[in-house]
Amino acid sequence: MTAAAYEMLRSEGYALAGEVRDLQQRIRLYHRIYLESGKRHAFALIAAHGSLWATGYFKLGNLGARIASLPALCIRGRRKQKLDAVAVFADRFRSINRQVCAESYAIFQYTRQYGANDVIRPVIGAAFTDLLVDCHASCAAGTEYPRHKREQLFDAFLAWEQDHIVAPNVAEAFADFEWPLIAWLARRPVIQFAYFGKHTRLRFRDFSCQDERMSAGMQACRIAEDVGLEAVEEALGAVCRVDGHHAQPHIMDSKRPRVTAQEGVT
Repeated sequence: MTAAAYEMLRSEGYALAGEVRDLQQRIRLYHRIYLESGKRHAFALIAAHGSLWATGYFKLGNLGARIASLPALCIRGRRKQKLDAVAVFADRFRSINRQVCAESYAIFQYTRQYGANDVIRPVIGAAFTDLLVDCHASCAAGTEYPRHKREQLFDAFLAWEQDHIVAPNVAEAFADFEWPLIAWLARRPVIQFAYFGKHTRLRFRDFSCQDERMSAGMQACRIAEDVGLEAVEEALGAVCRVDGHHAQPHIMDSKRPRVTAQEGVT
């Protein structure tokens, strides 16, 4: 019964996360998770900022690819081939973003409704399960949930999604991509979330390196805690309007997501 409930929540998560390019829906879903945690689940709030940043990054990357592909105009069909390959490459990363969001929703909601049991523990591990259950208990009781606990939960969520979703799919995306210049640039993003200071950046030497991604993620968490989560949420609202209780990006299509069959991790 509870195993079936977990699969239903995964299906719901993928539906709510939208299609591959619906980054704006994922911002809304992450904000919803953050609010439902009683503003304790910092991973969801920071992930919302990650999806927000990615909307601009993918547009910039597309522009860069179009400029870099101009020399290929002299060969019939070559430029289109290159741009099509970049579109597939970018969609691989959007798909990773979607998977992390959907699975995060399922894990959060399952532990919220069913607590720690023999269904969820093998999926996310006992320590991660206990941290989530503690977060839910604090929310339900209205007790203090201090910074060190928020950081522990963030670290557990980050490690799980890196190990189970991000690392294998990022490695596969780079292995399958055959445009060295764009791959070189994609490995070296410079990230500035909306709540960062004017001069704060996360600079990657190699985005395909899991240790670098983990280090950058924890740095983003520490910056958020130093700034204050209220200010981090306000920074999200500065770019998104607030409709009801959840962040709504200005460019979001207001249509409700269509529920589809469950999609597993690819």
